[in-house]
Amino acid sequence: MANEPVVHVIDDDEAARHSLAFLLECADFDVRSYETAVAFLKAVPSMEHGCIVTDVRMPEMSGVELIGRLRALAVPDPVIVITGHADVPLAIQAMKAGVADFIEKPFSDDVILAAVRAALTRQSDRDQARAGRDRVAALLETLSPREREVLEGLVDGRANKVIAFDLDISARTVEVYRANVMTKMKAASLSELVRMVMTARLV
Repeated sequence: MANEPVVHVIDDDEAARHSLAFLLECADFDVRSYETAVAFLKAVPSMEHGCIVTDVRMPEMSGVELIGRLRALAVPDPVIVITGHADVPLAIQAMKAGVADFIEKPFSDDVILAAVRAALTRQSDRDQARAGRDRVAALLETLSPREREVLEGLVDGRANKVIAFDLDISARTVEVYRANVMTKMKAASLSELVRMVMTARLV
């Protein structure tokens, strides 16, 4: 289905890679698989976003090195690291680099599926929050400088009379600007307006 998240599986062990890809496909995930981190990086510019599942020890480039490259490229997709017992220190290093999870081999089907679902859910929540912030930012751009000043006063919790005094305008004029701000920001109430702006962290 279009726009559905894709799980990218990276593992130089062909049997392990195919087994994991098959498991994910049976769980209704759309899957792309790669035999090396280098092969995956070549696909990054045109990749479909979702979740990345990578082994740690691979030829040419390790999973930890891959994570560093992905961060440098600002790839937002969550990364789950699969590791053998001897690779746990590397996995912890990867966690410090910001991966979503690391899972030791051998792992059960339920464990990897739960990890992928959790990573995709968190990513979806972040995407929605980012979209909300972008929407508020776009609405803020429609405000005049004076409307922005009144908005800042409202978010600070100042009364109309106080805002009027601070801006050296009449309270009635503040009411007009306040009404304009509410309309342009598409806020149904003052509490919603404050929540929008505070959530966006733009004021």
